[in-house]
Amino acid sequence: MTDTPACPHSATTPESAPELFTWEFASDPYPAYAWLREHRPVHRTALPSGVEAWLVTRYGDARQALADARLSKNPANHAESPHARGKTGIPGERKAELMTHLLNIDPPDHTRLRRLVSKAFTPRRVAEFAPRVQELTDRLIDGFIEEGKADLIHDFAFPLPIYAICDLLGVPREDQDDFRDWAGMMIRHGGGPRGGVARSVKKMRGYLAELIHRKRENPGDDLISGLIRASDHGEHLTENEAAAMAFILLFAGFETTVNLIGNGTYALLRNPEQRARLEASLEASPVPGESALLATGLEELLRFDGPVEMATWRYATEPLTLGGEEIAAGDPVLVVLAAADRDPERFTDPDTLDLARRDNQHLGYGHGIHYCLGAPLARLEGQTALATLLRRLPDLRLAEEPTDLRWRGGLIMRGLRTLPVEFEPGNRSEKSDTLSTL
Repeated sequence: MTDTPACPHSATTPESAPELFTWEFASDPYPAYAWLREHRPVHRTALPSGVEAWLVTRYGDARQALADARLSKNPANHAESPHARGKTGIPGERKAELMTHLLNIDPPDHTRLRRLVSKAFTPRRVAEFAPRVQELTDRLIDGFIEEGKADLIHDFAFPLPIYAICDLLGVPREDQDDFRDWAGMMIRHGGGPRGGVARSVKKMRGYLAELIHRKRENPGDDLISGLIRASDHGEHLTENEAAAMAFILLFAGFETTVNLIGNGTYALLRNPEQRARLEASLEASPVPGESALLATGLEELLRFDGPVEMATWRYATEPLTLGGEEIAAGDPVLVVLAAADRDPERFTDPDTLDLARRDNQHLGYGHGIHYCLGAPLARLEGQTALATLLRRLPDLRLAEEPTDLRWRGGLIMRGLRTLPVEFEPGNRSEKSDTLSTL
């Protein structure tokens, strides 16, 4: 059973909605979302940026909204002023000319670009990448296993997907620490002042443009080279489109996995019975990816406290009705995945972590034409990271009280700032001395 605290809003009347977007809310938004699901399932509210948007919290409404063609991904459909439009989307992307990616466009451009990118982002490529993900995972654990303590966000969950996606994109090893620095700025300040974020995005954009130019001259067997080669009926990705696509694969491909590993580990540490079940399953099936409970368990962790709290921005292109509310043309709509995935009308005992849950059509990676293209890679990284942590650090435990942990502010992502842990010091991997450098 989960040890989620009792709802502090239980005495709240239907006339007074709970306060949203406070630090207390960031620590545990689920009681507030439960109130909204019951009383105001489609709720118009002012966001911390000052932009007003509709929050969609019930599973049925959320699934409908995610697949509704009348809800555009293009920020140009936002009815507010250009200044207000600048407060939506990914910080810094507009100034760096990176907006022409899959999260900001609609069909037919979305259909064309997704088809082209899918050719380079195949299940075969992800499967072939599994040994490298395992190598990175073991090497990172080797870096702190002799200490007996670590911050699993800084030392493990953050660098693993950064190095993995850089390898997949074809970023040379000697340049990957620069990407780690830029990504660190984005993840630390994505919910706060945007100046540093914009500068990091601009640097990343400049580097990607240069890298694309180099790979046009000397292509390799990597994702950026695949993007350059991708074509369909004579259509090719422009350089701006290729840079924007590489940017969004990096941005979406690292922070979601950071949070998946961090939130998932935290949930297991706070639910010892479920953790014990998973450990027993891994002992019975020590080969990564062969544990049935690991596969269903990762899906349950995505549902229970997933890495993406709200789906990225949508804008009504015409008046429509959603959950009994009239949405005006130009209004922003945010689908609250975290609320939908704990809807008791869809999931039995939704506040309980059950790693064996079978009927688990969660919305953690979206739904419809914008379903996450990188989901197979994220699942590979999540399963490898959790299985290896439990195998190599069997006595892993929290080093601080849960109430002392802090969650990053922001609308879209949900993740811990730090995750201090302790364990009995262990030995480095026997292969660690022969592994390539990160």
